[in-house]
Amino acid sequence: MPAVNKKRPNPISLFGYLLLVAVLAVLGVRGETKPTQNRAATVLSATHFEDITRAAGIHFTHNSGAIGRKWLPETMGPGVAFIDYDNDGWQDILLVNGADWPGHVRKRSTLALYHNNQNGTFTDVTQKAGLAVEMYGMGVAIGDYDNDGYDDIFITTLGQNHLFHNNGNGTFTDVTKQAGLWGPNEFGTSAAWVDYDRDGKLDLVVANYVQWSPATDISCELDGKTKSYCTPESYKGTSVRLWHNRGDGTFEDATQKAGLYDITSKSLGIAVFDANQDGWPDILISNDTQPNKLYVNNGNGTFTEKGVASGIAYNEDGIARAGMGVDAADYDRSGAASVVITNFSNQMLALYHNERNGLFVDEAPKSDVGHASLLTLGFGCFFFDYDLDGWPDLYIANGHIEDAIERVQPRVHFAEPPHLFRNLTGGKFQEVTQSMGVAFASPRVARGAAYGDINNNGALDVLVATNGGPATLFRNVGTTNHSLRIKLIGTKSNRDGIGSDVRVTAGTDVQTETLRSGSSYLSSSELILTFGLASHTQAEAIEIRWPSGQVDNFKNIAADQIITVKEKEGIAAAKPLAKR
Repeated sequence: MPAVNKKRPNPISLFGYLLLVAVLAVLGVRGETKPTQNRAATVLSATHFEDITRAAGIHFTHNSGAIGRKWLPETMGPGVAFIDYDNDGWQDILLVNGADWPGHVRKRSTLALYHNNQNGTFTDVTQKAGLAVEMYGMGVAIGDYDNDGYDDIFITTLGQNHLFHNNGNGTFTDVTKQAGLWGPNEFGTSAAWVDYDRDGKLDLVVANYVQWSPATDISCELDGKTKSYCTPESYKGTSVRLWHNRGDGTFEDATQKAGLYDITSKSLGIAVFDANQDGWPDILISNDTQPNKLYVNNGNGTFTEKGVASGIAYNEDGIARAGMGVDAADYDRSGAASVVITNFSNQMLALYHNERNGLFVDEAPKSDVGHASLLTLGFGCFFFDYDLDGWPDLYIANGHIEDAIERVQPRVHFAEPPHLFRNLTGGKFQEVTQSMGVAFASPRVARGAAYGDINNNGALDVLVATNGGPATLFRNVGTTNHSLRIKLIGTKSNRDGIGSDVRVTAGTDVQTETLRSGSSYLSSSELILTFGLASHTQAEAIEIRWPSGQVDNFKNIAADQIITVKEKEGIAAAKPLAKR
């Protein structure tokens, strides 16, 4: 490996950057600029999360490769994923790992695949599955790209990304070269499967961060003496990539043809959602110190970038923030998905409400979501209904990039608690983190995060990655509300049903969810939809709009079960949920 370059001039020091964002945050937040006190009760709530990592048999520690050189990639990963890789109906766990730098090998580190034993425990099957491959991994996307009924794995890396084909017998084969994905050596971050042309085959969109290598590493200082991690402003940007699925097991690079090529981006997060309710999937890219990009699908294989026009590119003062993770959901039952984007400390979260007229308005500055997150640095994020009351709540994984940050800002910490915001309806959220359990609320240097139901009881559990530390699995405990889980099988649409809109009516409550790949940060949540039904014991109506245009309707479906719906053919299976 080339030696690290000596100190050279750089566009902005880390100290200067932190000072700048702190000043801009104060200027940009109208009204109250200090984080509000946590309004959650200090006692454990009925619904909370238990750390079951060790009891579940998960023993994983992320290797960032850090050896004191403060190289940029060391502080960015890793991601996590839920995947039912053997189709036994139980969510398995995939953990992404980094690696030692060449010439400084301390240990062998690879991906980790844990098989769900259906009794609350997991078994490490990485070697058996053929996934014990060394790479500097970053993110993961799960999807059945060849429609054979088994979900495949795409891993982004610092260098060559990898596509692992699921052989259907518990093993995977690296098919990166055969699939036409070999060649680009970039700084891959988040990825998502999306059928952007609705031809029934999953395409792939991959975010890339900056142009970095050990040879081009730049020295930045926090205190004017000691090297610290540089901000992305010190490096040139690069474009996202869009890979079009040819349907024969191979992909073609459609980035330029589709209108996504833009080397000014410094991309970390991807959310796929229908921003304008026209039935075509749009692509939102969160960028670090560059404007966020919203690529609106034209329905003809091309996209038009409308980040600025939609109001989603900047904060309300026209400033590009340090966008990290991203997710989209119809959190207020307006019929349109709104967006959350995690940002740097002193910048607060962005909660862009979809006004249904092509515009998004950031509601965070006037809400508890903004005030509570002003000092934290968010990465993984997602909407999920943790208490099953029928309203999507919001989880944020936090953790700073600089272990010496308190020397510059005493109120900002390296390890940080997460945020869990309960949806109070009416567009309002309340932070309840401290009432979710001591372990759940403990500070971490968190990065990727995902949700999935590991014990098939209808309550969503949480998986969190730590940079340079252990992964943590939290079990959802105490939820008494009813729920309904829906697994989709596409026939004309892609096999996973990704991109399908599902509307569930229970009494006067009407919820809509879209099955999506990607979102959060470097991570993939389960490919099953969970609807909280509160006290309702059935859903009077279910409407499924598939990407193919097929619409399926069902009446009077009992709660507390998981149903498998096959496109145009109806309910293929129904199974009661386990008791909580």
